[in-house]
Parts: sequence; C-alpha cells; structure tokens
Amino acid sequence: MSFTNYLLSKGFSTSTAQGYNNDVNRFKEWLKKENMRVDMVVYADVIHYVHYLKAKAKKQSRSVRIHSVKHYFDYLISVNEVTENPASSIVLKGGKRRTLHNILSKQELENIYHSFELKTKEDKNNLSRYTPSVLTFERNKIIVGLMIYQGLSSVDLGNLGLKDLKLREGKVFIPASRRSNQRELTLEAVQIMDLMEYTLKTREQIRKEQHKESDKLIISTGSGEKINNTLSSLVKKLRIQNKNIVSLKQIRASVITHWLKQYNLREVQYMVGHRYVSSTEAYFINDLEGLSEDITKFHPLG
Repeated sequence: MSFTNYLLSKGFSTSTAQGYNNDVNRFKEWLKKENMRVDMVVYADVIHYVHYLKAKAKKQSRSVRIHSVKHYFDYLISVNEVTENPASSIVLKGGKRRTLHNILSKQELENIYHSFELKTKEDKNNLSRYTPSVLTFERNKIIVGLMIYQGLSSVDLGNLGLKDLKLREGKVFIPASRRSNQRELTLEAVQIMDLMEYTLKTREQIRKEQHKESDKLIISTGSGEKINNTLSSLVKKLRIQNKNIVSLKQIRASVITHWLKQYNLREVQYMVGHRYVSSTEAYFINDLEGLSEDITKFHPLG
C-alpha cells in the first residue's frame, strides 16, 4: 500500500494526502543529502531536520511538515518497514492548538435539555399541535437531546437517517463521515418517548408542510436539505436560555470532557467517533479542575 492510499484509508482528503506527500518528499531529499536511509532515522535525526527547517520555513510551515513526517513513519510502521516512529513525541510551537472551551457542567448540560422541554410544554398550552412553532420546538428538542446525551456534532446530525434510529433497542447508529468512524450509542430513557412522537408525527408533519421527500432524521424548515441554518438558529435560542453557551462545538467538547472522567480513553474514542486516539486525548486540556491557566508542553527546540 502506498503512502497516499494509507492516508486515504485513514479518511484524509486527496488534497491533504497530496500535501503530506509533498512534505515527505522534501524530507526524503534531506535524508539523501545527509546520506541516510529512512529506516536508520532516530529521534536525534528528526531534531536535526527541525533545525534545518528553521532556515527554510516559517513556524506554522515547520509544524505542518513535521506532522507530515509523523504520519509517514506511522505508515512505515504499518507496512513493517520500521518499528518505531522517531517523530512521535515532537510538537513544535507555532502549530495548531486545540482551543480551550468554556466547559459546561453536567448540571448545565442536563438543564439545557430539561429547560428546553419546559419551554415546549409552555408553548403547547397556547398553540395548536400542528402550529409550525410547536413542530420546530419538538424537532429542536430531538437535536438538543442528541447533542447532550450522545455528543453528536453538526455533521453527525446532518448525516443521521431515519433508519439509523433503533428505538426498540434503545440505540442510535451514527454513520461514518469523512472525518469520523461509525458507532452505535445508547439512547437515554428521557429521549425515547420524544423520539417516538417525533418520528411518528412531528417529522412527518414537517415533511408534508415543506413538501420534502427525505430519509434524514432531521428535516429543515427551509428550502434546502442542509440543517446549518437550523443549528445556527438553535444555538441563538439556547444562548438566551444559558448565556454561557457559545456554540455546538462547546456543547460537544463539554460532553466529551465529562465522558473522559467517566469512561476510559478508548471507550470515549469510540463514542465520539474519532479516527485517532490523539484527537480524543486533546480534550483532556479542557479539564480545568485545579488548574489556573492553560498549560501545554512544547518541545524546547520548537
């Protein structure tokens, strides 16, 4: 298997794979000048390459190139050409860093769902069962539940099909995307009755009113099929409910951070759908209990 096919199998796009290939070719050219075989490279050699890059590229570019080299050695391990990745522990300043999120507490997450439920009931006392406002609230409540209890991203929500719900089993199947793995997650008891009502009545009514033939679980009330505007509008409503809410990414980061305290790393990786465990590990930085500042370790030569 070629390096390109390896990257594509890991879910990278063709353009990203090409960029990594270009970086690796530069690395190979450097190895040739140093009269060194790739299977001879050790940690100190990669550090030497970092010093070489300081005169050739800016900080961000150096970080990207070393990241490409890391993937290349992972590939070489997969095809049994080397046994270790000499670049695995090197992180350079100037690279992309995961932004710290203002993590919502478990209680805040629960309140997001249950306060939304109270608002829906309040509207139902004054409005017809099939008023567009009520239909929208009931659909949005389903979205909120899937964000809070299953940690779904906006992409996950958009990809979810009606067939992916397994209400008799109390589970939901999350299809794979270009950046995430498929997984099957347990539904909370408080979600199941609402999901039943939504799939049998609310969703069908929205579909008819919007004249849409769709197999998606979440149907927008706009002219298109995508739910981006639906989610943007929902965030604004949630922000009124809780001023600490910033975005859907913040809610998902909060869910993942709390999961990391409850389950082991590999379990959370599966639940979130991350392709790489390092993506899940990055959320440890959001656990600020006992910390007064963002402490991130970088290699001293960065």
